[in-house]
Amino acid sequence: MSFRRPLASTLLALALCGAPLAASAQSFTEPQRGEIESIVKNYLLTHPEILEEVSAELGKRQAKAEAEKHATAVATNSETIFNSPRGVTLGNHNGDVNLVEFFDYNCGYCKHAMADMLALMKADPKLRVVLKEFPVLGPGSVEAAKVAVAVRMQDPDGKKYLDFHQKLLGGRGQADKARAMAAAKEAGLDMAKIEKDMNSPEVRATLEENFKLAESMGMNGTPSYVVGKQVVVGAVGLDALKEKVAQARCGKAAC
Repeated sequence: MSFRRPLASTLLALALCGAPLAASAQSFTEPQRGEIESIVKNYLLTHPEILEEVSAELGKRQAKAEAEKHATAVATNSETIFNSPRGVTLGNHNGDVNLVEFFDYNCGYCKHAMADMLALMKADPKLRVVLKEFPVLGPGSVEAAKVAVAVRMQDPDGKKYLDFHQKLLGGRGQADKARAMAAAKEAGLDMAKIEKDMNSPEVRATLEENFKLAESMGMNGTPSYVVGKQVVVGAVGLDALKEKVAQARCGKAAC
């Protein structure tokens, strides 16, 4: 029958657009419903490329919704994300673009991301980088993060912290308290003070703040970033981060 193709495509479009077919289907008889289902099934089998188009459109809509959710979360928490004294600020403290990284010392991808961060800071003197401990990979990660926060507490300008950070994240083996303490000692920090500070309320408050921020932005792994107003999840690589920084600087999706 010649009406089958346009009918099938119309029914499919209505279904995908959320039209109330379920409610209206009650007005059809069983034979009519069976005929409609057969038409749609045959149409899809004959034109499977439609499913690819539908999948692509769904992906676009989901990405847009996710970006809007991220932008709202960043706007709501911007002061804490970018200016909390519990973060470690590196690069240009008065820079025109913020790159905030949430990381775990036992994250293999974070090791590669550290090289990206260092390269970005070297190439971009206007970039402001903020590091936030986000220990999601087990007890060893939590121990290492506690030591890291204690390092920040006695080194607020971040110089020794960066040395400690590179030694611990760049080293081999599982990060835990012992390895973190060894890295802190190599970086020339006061070990007695670290031992005392790592169990302080400030350390707990710092990690709780970081987890709340990450949760609000839908971050479920490391590394994750906030670049300008965008949330970036995963080790996307140096070139992608450069692109995000450029977008944040010009204020457009494409610069």
